[in-house]
Amino acid sequence: MDRLFISAAHKSSGKTTVTLGLCAALRSNSMAIQPFKKGPDYIDPMWLTRAAGHDCINLDFNTMSEREIKGVFNHFTRDKDIAVIEGNKGLYDGLDLEGRNSNAAIAKLLETTVILVLDSRGMTRGVAPLILGYEAFDKDVSIGGVILNRVGGSRHESKLRSVIEHYTDIPVIGALPNQENLEINERHLGLIPSNEEIKADQFIEAIKQSVLKNVDLDSVLSIAKNQHQLRSDFLPESTYQLRLSTEQALRIGIIKDNAFGFYYPDDLKAFRHQGCELVFIDSINDVVVPDIDGLFIGGGFPETSGVELERNASFRTSLREKIEAGLPVYAECGGLMYLCRSIDWQNITYEMTGIIPGDVKLSAKPQGRGYIKLMPTTHHLWNIGHVDDVICGHEFHYSRVENLPDNLSYGYDIVRGTGIDGHHDGLIYKNLIACYSHQRHTAINPWTSHFIDFIQSCR
Repeated sequence: MDRLFISAAHKSSGKTTVTLGLCAALRSNSMAIQPFKKGPDYIDPMWLTRAAGHDCINLDFNTMSEREIKGVFNHFTRDKDIAVIEGNKGLYDGLDLEGRNSNAAIAKLLETTVILVLDSRGMTRGVAPLILGYEAFDKDVSIGGVILNRVGGSRHESKLRSVIEHYTDIPVIGALPNQENLEINERHLGLIPSNEEIKADQFIEAIKQSVLKNVDLDSVLSIAKNQHQLRSDFLPESTYQLRLSTEQALRIGIIKDNAFGFYYPDDLKAFRHQGCELVFIDSINDVVVPDIDGLFIGGGFPETSGVELERNASFRTSLREKIEAGLPVYAECGGLMYLCRSIDWQNITYEMTGIIPGDVKLSAKPQGRGYIKLMPTTHHLWNIGHVDDVICGHEFHYSRVENLPDNLSYGYDIVRGTGIDGHHDGLIYKNLIACYSHQRHTAINPWTSHFIDFIQSCR
């Protein structure tokens, strides 16, 4: 399998933009591209999915074993021409001293050569020791080429190429100009999701044309070749065995629109492969909640769609009535916010569903960010096996829930992270559990299976 790992010297180097352009450019050459994203992320994968034409899959040491990462990689690349893996942050950045969860660790595990994206603004001769340092830091990491990003013109590019050619043996395989129109707009949680960006396809087309003009795709493909065949006995199907017959099939609602779009594609696949029918719902335009057996409300940006969500009072009333009647619901982050009484953002308050007796306040700084560890409590609704097993997930929210009463039940105690109040997450009401944390269906935590079993028990 031909494969590439796109990384950078540091965060915000433009590697997502470069990776989008590479995926779109290779796709325009009639290649089947399988994109991957290192770490927990929703927004970059949404863009990569759009550029590559295939669902972007996350590879995350926090929620997956090395064996599962390799097995998932093999599974999703088996019918593709090339795999393109985008890192997060810098090549060697990680949580521990040894860098065991770094981009470099993924590149080594998947035996994949790295293309390093360098933000070249303000750099000339200093680019050489930077490259030499990255090359020497870990001899087991193979850096096959450099793409210079945000180059200040032809003279700047010529100087950089001369310095790199003179002092290093790493080839420059591309140099992209510094153009503001080739930068994805950002918001408080990072890039604006592609499902909200009206001109997403035009942007991808523009960066594709820039890559076709300024990057040597023959060199890119040459670097991607001659990669060792990965060996893994892990089968992703082993994490979700068929649980429902045709007669038992559950209808699982998924709210997916401009306000809510943060779903892992392999989570949705897990639902389907266990015999569920997915019913996609639009909380902005649908009048009522359709006939479903259970509901999953993922994360997103309900605050930016506050006007539309508030205006659709009939849908909010319908959802509230369904939950009061016992509809099994799992809500994450944005979904939690939507189920509260109100959302206050930029000094405007929007009325929300009101099933959770609390009010959401958006802040200028993150209220919870990074990996989270949860310990299930005896109040948890689902049969999740051993209650002393720590569940690993992630959170990233600028909001907090205020005015909550003290007599609420929670499904999780916080071992690491913030959750709802610094001590608990997974607020429980009837058959609803709502969290700030995001989970992912893996061998370690097959959460969709637990949710399905709970829905069946409620039928």
